[in-house]
Amino acid sequence: MEALDLLGDPAGAEPVTGITLDSRAVRPGWIYVALPGSRAHGAQFAGSAVEAGAVAVLTDGDGAARLPGLAVPVLVAADPRAAAGVLAARVFGDPATHMTMFGVTGTNGKTTTVALLQAGLLAAGRLPGTIGTIGFRLGSEEIRSARSTVTTPEAPDLQGLLGVMLERGADAVALEVSSHALALRRVDGITFDVAAFLNLGRDHLDFHADLEDYFEAKARLFEPGRARVSVIWTDDPRGRVLAERIRAHGRSRLVTVGTDEAADYRLDSYREVAPLGGHGVVVRRGERVDLPLALPGRYNMIDAVVALAMLEAADVPTGAALAGLAVAQVPGRMERVALPDGAPLTVVDFAHTPQAVEAAVGSLSAAGPVITVLGCGGDRDPAKRPDMGAAAARGSELVIITDDNPRSEDPAAIRAAAVAGASAAGGAEVIEVAGRARAIEEALRRADGSNVVAILGKGHERGQILADRTVDFDDMAETRAAWARLHREGDADA
Repeated sequence: MEALDLLGDPAGAEPVTGITLDSRAVRPGWIYVALPGSRAHGAQFAGSAVEAGAVAVLTDGDGAARLPGLAVPVLVAADPRAAAGVLAARVFGDPATHMTMFGVTGTNGKTTTVALLQAGLLAAGRLPGTIGTIGFRLGSEEIRSARSTVTTPEAPDLQGLLGVMLERGADAVALEVSSHALALRRVDGITFDVAAFLNLGRDHLDFHADLEDYFEAKARLFEPGRARVSVIWTDDPRGRVLAERIRAHGRSRLVTVGTDEAADYRLDSYREVAPLGGHGVVVRRGERVDLPLALPGRYNMIDAVVALAMLEAADVPTGAALAGLAVAQVPGRMERVALPDGAPLTVVDFAHTPQAVEAAVGSLSAAGPVITVLGCGGDRDPAKRPDMGAAAARGSELVIITDDNPRSEDPAAIRAAAVAGASAAGGAEVIEVAGRARAIEEALRRADGSNVVAILGKGHERGQILADRTVDFDDMAETRAAWARLHREGDADA
């Protein structure tokens, strides 16, 4: 941890019981972390934090200069975010040191890999916590929390959550580690027993300066001292770069996963299993291992091989790991919608990058001609929208471009970019339907029993973010409702 300079007299200071980045959340006995912001410095709220019971303030030099004569000690760090991560771990008793910690990063597949790890750990009789995009869980129980971020919580919230999981009996935690979390130092203070890199594609360039900056953020998870074992998918060019860096610093045991003969875990073959499943053969330590999976798609099998390597690196028995992987399901990831007999096979998936869209549609095309419903998020990397449309068109019979979470942008402009990409790619009929519910209904109207309907982009999400509000919206529920409407209409017409 970076050395902290202390301003003020700590004599008689009260015990520290919590830490937060939000002055409005301060409780008696907590440390308030005052960070510089784009509009204001958090130091300007230090007075109200002290009034609410803060016993110290952590900030940078600029923040400290704004706090002369503050009634509580001021801790000064060149990088208060980094210091907050380690300090938060200490405040909550370093909970990560008492559990087996798994960290997963990559553009696509983090949520699936964490769910696969959870399934393998449960099959081995362990009690895992999971933290990521689809929420926080302890075993099969959801832990309800006011989320501070979409994927990886801010450091104080993360350490507090780890503390809760430990108190409730968790002996392992599988954590999605986003590029934002690494860039903003949210996981500082955690040494991972096993960390994995899946892939790098185009995403989050509204936050990162460019693709190189995005990669370097993810690469922080594999810096010296961050992970005891590093599991790297080396078919990805960036994975090969990371593997070389890890070999060079020698501070982490390297396990390579790929299709190359030299990989420690080699995916030797893969086949789809109807209607939604897959079967792989993995070669490791000279032994061939059958790996069945209840999820379709080679990309999900890649995640499963990575998960197997991670579990074995943490001494989970192979038989238990395989048993868990064989039955694992992931909400909003290749999730089949329960519809009556005669309905087309309909699947909801979170695919929201060009690579993920192409992989999802390509996998589903093995089951029949695909009708794809696709939207793109507003206020997020606009340059990927034509590529997402093109990826859908290359593997679909029909692409219906609609709305995702438009946020503050004009939904029509977002749709137009995706339509342009899909139309330019050729190979599919492309139509535009404003309103996601209408688009889902149109897809079901156009489908027959031979089709597969892929509803992409929102997956597990239960709301749609508009310019001025968030409304309830669940792709699974909307699909069932659309089918019911069409079915009733059919009965009436008959």
